Amino acid sequence: MIHHRDTENTEIMQNTKYFLAQFIFVRSRLLVFLLCVLCASVVQIQAQDFKTLKDGIEYAEVTKDISGLKVNMNLLRLDLKKVRLDVHHAMDAAIGTEKTSSIATRHGAFAAINAGFFRLDTSIWAGDAAGLLIINREIISDPTNDRIVLGLTNGKSSTEVAFGRSELTHVVTMGKREIDVSGSNRELTKNEIVLYTPQFHRTTLTSNAGIEIIIRKNRIFRVFHAEESSVIPIDGYVLSASGTKVAELAKIARVGMAIQIAQRVRLIRISHEPDPPQMESYEDAVAGVPQLIKNGKIDITWEEEKSSKSFVETRHPRTAVAKLKDGKFLMITVDGRTESSGGIGLQDLAEYLLSLGATDAMNLDGGGSTTMFVDGKVVNHPSDKEGERKVSDAILVTPRKSSVANRDKR
Repeated sequence: MIHHRDTENTEIMQNTKYFLAQFIFVRSRLLVFLLCVLCASVVQIQAQDFKTLKDGIEYAEVTKDISGLKVNMNLLRLDLKKVRLDVHHAMDAAIGTEKTSSIATRHGAFAAINAGFFRLDTSIWAGDAAGLLIINREIISDPTNDRIVLGLTNGKSSTEVAFGRSELTHVVTMGKREIDVSGSNRELTKNEIVLYTPQFHRTTLTSNAGIEIIIRKNRIFRVFHAEESSVIPIDGYVLSASGTKVAELAKIARVGMAIQIAQRVRLIRISHEPDPPQMESYEDAVAGVPQLIKNGKIDITWEEEKSSKSFVETRHPRTAVAKLKDGKFLMITVDGRTESSGGIGLQDLAEYLLSLGATDAMNLDGGGSTTMFVDGKVVNHPSDKEGERKVSDAILVTPRKSSVANRDKR
């Protein structure tokens, strides 16, 4: 009898072990299945359905729920060995505004996005870039508030992109003295000396009584007290002074005097790459605000760049660029301020770019400026009720095979 109970207990234990093993097996299979479904879902979110429009140019339209609202996005993924990137200013001058689509069309680009922040008003200074702007190695606008900068150089076989911080110095030597210059190619304000180059405009656009020095071939060509703007010589510069700087400059300047003007820009990479940290010789550079991602980690530097918390957190239409792990370059626009698309905050934007493989990223001008132009048409939905906004500058995408004629941008 005791032996029978022992056998019965043994059978019960064996059955229990069997069912327990089956339970563990089924649960494991179920867990693996759920993990596979989850991974597939993540892959589906992260691996956007890009379509190849031209060799090296991929395009995607994405609708995604972000923080409780539906958001429409347009993406361009670019192979930098097969396309070139160029920055162009509206009307090919330092001031003025023009639609992104118009800038792209004039220069024969296949695609484009709006780029830097700018002065948006009804004055003659509308379109003045708010931060560093370099086009074809010519300084169009000075740096502002240590803002993040995108640098571009088109080599023979590929385009190099880098994100960095900029330093700019103006060194003007008149005779044996160095002149303190406040800035270049912008509105002259009280008690300043501003340098105007041929890339700025036909004239200095100055109107206040002051002194202006016309420089040609590294010599002072003319010195005069002006109450209106001066023509900027193609082979020289103009130095314009106001307020207390008028007498200071008038004491020194003499017609025929030798004068040396040097503008030096230094861009420091933010990424820990094997390349040297300086990027002094970049063809084009445009500033944004703020940095979003640095070295594969979210790092939104709005305080350092003197932006605001509300600008970062409020859901706006956005334009941004990013360098990807595989070396490709990403351009993105996010629609907003409409019932169909709720815009995006910069934390959510940075997280999304990170999910796409971004190693470095920066925010560009957004709001009503946000525009993406592809293959002859605007593909996003600009938020201004009038439609596409006129902007200061744009980043243009041109296939390398057809880009030779587009290299001289002036």
